[in-house]
Amino acid sequence: MASQVRIAPSILSADFARLGEEVQALEAAGADWIHVDVMDGRFVPNLTIGPPVVKALRGVTHLPLDVHLMIVEPERYIDAFADAGADIITVHVEACTHIHRAIQHIHARGKRAGVSLNPSTSEEAVRYLLPSVDLVLVMSVNPGFGGHSFIADVVPKLDVLRKWIAACGREVDLEVDGGMVPSTASTVCAAGANVLVAGNAIFGGGNYARAIAELRAAAS
Repeated sequence: MASQVRIAPSILSADFARLGEEVQALEAAGADWIHVDVMDGRFVPNLTIGPPVVKALRGVTHLPLDVHLMIVEPERYIDAFADAGADIITVHVEACTHIHRAIQHIHARGKRAGVSLNPSTSEEAVRYLLPSVDLVLVMSVNPGFGGHSFIADVVPKLDVLRKWIAACGREVDLEVDGGMVPSTASTVCAAGANVLVAGNAIFGGGNYARAIAELRAAAS
């Protein structure tokens, strides 16, 4: 199990009519990062938000903005999200033809660079990138919508990735997104995850502080 588990609530499940207040409430409730799901209706079957919303959120929170680009040609939008105030920019290996160049671009903008892989993508797709990235995001649901059930088949992938990260001798965060509740949080952290993205588990109950505390306790 990795130490210092961070909780990154996904605003995909927030009330968009009062998004700034929601993010401030998450910060007050003990969230570590704010996870921002950017979807284009092409890479995933949903549309969400763009750089103007990230810029607006940057003005209302001091927490790191963890921006997950679920879009085709993500390299075209790195500058826009960097300018908007993203702290972490994550691109998908399935969507980025020249992913090493994209990682270099993110770093050149002074941001932390992440790579993400879908449930059906082998961990081998990111193995050679581990010396270059700051974060690996493993999707534990098929991306595009919140509220889907956790895909348990990704757990061995986490275990392998954590071993590879340890072998490369770098501090690389291992993040999991999809179906996070206390029971699945315990499972993925035992396999080496140290950042948990959660949407419905936090927003569904109304008490953000309690939900975050329950996830953190399960992870530890």
